[in-house]
Amino acid sequence: IATLRLKVLKYNFPRIRNLPNKIICEDDKGKIEIVYFNSKEPYLKKIYPLDGYVVVSGKVNYYKNKYQITNPEYVTNAKNIKEVQRLIPKYALTEGLTEKKYRKIIGNVLNTIPNLDEWHDDDLFKKLNLPSWKNSIVNLHNPEIKKDLNSIYYKRLAFDEIFTNLLIHSYNREKIKKIKKKQKKITDLNLNFKNKIGFELTKNQKNIITEILNDLTSEKKMFRILQGDVGSGKTIISFITALNVIKSGYQCALMAPTEILAKQHFQSFKKLFGYLNFNVQILTGKTKYSEKKKISEQIKYGKTNFIFGTHSLFQKSIKFNNLGYVIIDEQHKFGVKQRMDLSNKGGKNCDILLMSATPIPRTMMMTIYGDMDISILKEKPLDRKPVLTFSKPEKKIDEVINYVEKQINLNNQVFWVCPYIEDRNNPEFISVKKRYELINKKFPKKVGLIHGSLNKIEQESLLEKFLKKEIKILISTTVIEVGIDFPNANLIIIDNSNKFGLAQLHQLRGRVGRGKKQGVCILMYKESLSKNAIKRIKILKSSNDGFDISEKDMQLRGYGDLIGFQQSGIKYFKIADPMMHKNLFQIAEKIIKKENHNYKNIRKYNFLLKFFDKTDII
Repeated sequence: IATLRLKVLKYNFPRIRNLPNKIICEDDKGKIEIVYFNSKEPYLKKIYPLDGYVVVSGKVNYYKNKYQITNPEYVTNAKNIKEVQRLIPKYALTEGLTEKKYRKIIGNVLNTIPNLDEWHDDDLFKKLNLPSWKNSIVNLHNPEIKKDLNSIYYKRLAFDEIFTNLLIHSYNREKIKKIKKKQKKITDLNLNFKNKIGFELTKNQKNIITEILNDLTSEKKMFRILQGDVGSGKTIISFITALNVIKSGYQCALMAPTEILAKQHFQSFKKLFGYLNFNVQILTGKTKYSEKKKISEQIKYGKTNFIFGTHSLFQKSIKFNNLGYVIIDEQHKFGVKQRMDLSNKGGKNCDILLMSATPIPRTMMMTIYGDMDISILKEKPLDRKPVLTFSKPEKKIDEVINYVEKQINLNNQVFWVCPYIEDRNNPEFISVKKRYELINKKFPKKVGLIHGSLNKIEQESLLEKFLKKEIKILISTTVIEVGIDFPNANLIIIDNSNKFGLAQLHQLRGRVGRGKKQGVCILMYKESLSKNAIKRIKILKSSNDGFDISEKDMQLRGYGDLIGFQQSGIKYFKIADPMMHKNLFQIAEKIIKKENHNYKNIRKYNFLLKFFDKTDII
């Protein structure tokens, strides 16, 4: 882009349609043509007066031995040269808008922005010593002022965004907590279950069970998330707390994302607590009609104590007699609006526990799960061995296949994960279909293929075969990331591991080592790795702590790309950054906790809350 002071010499306006209009100008270096394709003659004569001086800014080209500027970005009388010599902001444009037009619109808006009273009247906010809202908006549009995410103007607007987000979550939480319910009785529940279940509960598990029991026996409705790493023992917590609810005379329901996982939970509960003689049932899409009708009747008349199933549990045709506790496994598939609807299931006497095996950093927890009470399970069971993680270059694939053969001979099972379903005409990537062809030649009739393009029934059928050990190797995309438990699978191989985020690799690794055998994860990679990819592989090899890994993942990739999937219901921040602005999250949380001691104080922010019914989150 060049900015030139030019004298207007003559016009060249051809009378033939579609030929460009040209204005011939010069300066002390020589002549240059200013070219327009769509502008009319009267307009051009007005802004380019003959023998007058103008300042023109645009991209200079050399065409047919002549210098040209086509459709310059800026033209003004030479008297206004100081205005041209300033820095000009650049904006992302939509089709049909020019830079000049957009700058004019922005200028008009900035000139009419009002001074607003500050809505943060807390001492903590005043200590931040941040500029006013109007001042921040104006200065962020000023190209003369150097800005980054740590500038006081960004921080001011980021704080507004963070505070509003947490405020809406807080309002939801208080709205739920206002619901009065009948208190469930605490039975004589000894937390030393080792003789009954065959293993000792960790201190972390016992503390969370106590937290949940306090909620269950309070007069306010529970809406809590149990956030735990893969294999940390969340399911047993849900089972033990459910025992108390059943003994109090209420029904319980556990909903899982897949039929296989629902069956596994059902069978685990019966195996561990079958001696209590509760009426425990399972209801899925595969349940026969006659059986489904029978189970529905038992649920309706209160004969069923604990029902396991998938989303089908909450169809309109299923009526509960006295539902007191709903447990939702792998809840990350639910958004804010869905969680609000979920909290209303079972009436006001029903407590809700959501469980998630996707560890995320605390600032993300506040923004995603701020409408719930949070329990964090970090301590792993004593008998759980950490998964051994190795990395191998693609050229050593033969060594990996030999290792797979040894595992199959030992009657073990293997997951083999690829990032893509189809080939992408790129030698860097290998698809599940191509990998299946190669492995199936080596191990005929022992290999299965599963990916997202298969329908639910086909996916469930393949997983069932794998569970029954009819298939030894399952070639898959990331559809196996959550929602299944295969104790006999002790090896996972991940192709193109550099194409996955750290947290997602950790989730995939968590599919193995869930039984008594040692779990092994092999990360395959091409040799031309980026520095970040090398860092990710090194971090994964050195740690089995999902929360630590997710924190490092966010530092490497940025929070908007965290975990490798889009959380349903989350509207990512426009300005705030959970890594850069941690202290602002903490201050906003302190202010809201202080306000929550008096629920009526929240009403002073009513001008924000009135939008709540129209949006999931502001």
